Amino acid sequence: MEIRRREWLAGAAGLLAPADPVQGGRSHAPEAAGFQLGVATFSLREFRRPLAIKMIRELGVRCVSVKEYHLPYSGTAEELAQGRADFERAGLEMVSGGNIGMPNDDAGELRRYFEYARACGMPTIVCAPTERNVGRLESLVKEYGIRIAIHNHGPEDKNFPTPQSALEAVKNMDPRCGLCIDVGHTARTGVDVVEAIAAAGPRLLDMHMKDLRSFADRDSQCAVGEGRMPVAAIFRQLKKMGYRGAVNLEYEISSDSPLAGMQSSLAYMRGVLAGMGLAS
Repeated sequence: MEIRRREWLAGAAGLLAPADPVQGGRSHAPEAAGFQLGVATFSLREFRRPLAIKMIRELGVRCVSVKEYHLPYSGTAEELAQGRADFERAGLEMVSGGNIGMPNDDAGELRRYFEYARACGMPTIVCAPTERNVGRLESLVKEYGIRIAIHNHGPEDKNFPTPQSALEAVKNMDPRCGLCIDVGHTARTGVDVVEAIAAAGPRLLDMHMKDLRSFADRDSQCAVGEGRMPVAAIFRQLKKMGYRGAVNLEYEISSDSPLAGMQSSLAYMRGVLAGMGLAS
């Protein structure tokens, strides 16, 4: 507990940086050990885009994985361009979009998601295809130059419950077809999260970070650092394999007032990274 306390304090020191006089909110400091921490905007699903962006700025991160709540699929080209500009003006980098559910095997519908991602400037689509339609996505990846990262959803997911199941689906595809490992859902399947990350290797394109007090209870999610997730071991493995993608906090609880828990979670992760930086 004392180690965790020191890690949190170290991270909190980075979180409470002076305000950025140009952009407003907290200034962004480069993360330790070569990582970029980010936020999956699903965490802020109860808030409209302007307020969500303001809250992300307060969290002091630069990377965002944008959910449709903040850039609707139904938006016109002009509306999507405006949304993209809103994030860019705030100094935020859209590293991915989604999670986008892809339950249907309709070629036109799948194409529309790539058109949407291109209009929004999303380099990676975090997605939930099916075993039936996942093969169709490779040709779209090649055509649009947009990566896909299959998001595993745990024991309830009939298609890709674990990273290993998603890895099996893409292992012979274009290298831009990969995984978004959700560590919470992974742990709930009984899979060793660190081993799953190691097995993904270069196919790991995106990360959703969260914590659970019990890996047997999906409703036990808590702030990162307060549960059982082996956060330090996860970051050590990511560093070992040279991962340079974003690690995006997906905070699914306290949807109407998530900021305090998100601050605590990011501070803890920054503390872990600071410790790794001192040791390297």
